[in-house]
Amino acid sequence: MTSSVRGATGSGPGRLRGGAILGPMRLTEFWNRMHRHFGEVYAQSWAKDYVISGLGGRTVEQALADGVAAKQVWLAVCQVVDVDPRLR
Repeated sequence: MTSSVRGATGSGPGRLRGGAILGPMRLTEFWNRMHRHFGEVYAQSWAKDYVISGLGGRTVEQALADGVAAKQVWLAVCQVVDVDPRLR
């Protein structure tokens, strides 16, 4: 059974215009967005070193390791950096 989302694009189920995700985010999608925004090398460095208060004073790597959902981590990243709206 498939469901459709009003305003969804052809980029996949559960997505709204601009790339917004309605449901859970897979870790691979999270890293794809990090790499698209920061670049492959800098994304890894930023995730390891940048502390985000919205993640309880943790880095991206720490939050993911502690079991914080990838979508929640991505939303926290979007709050501290100017992410292209198409990646949000």
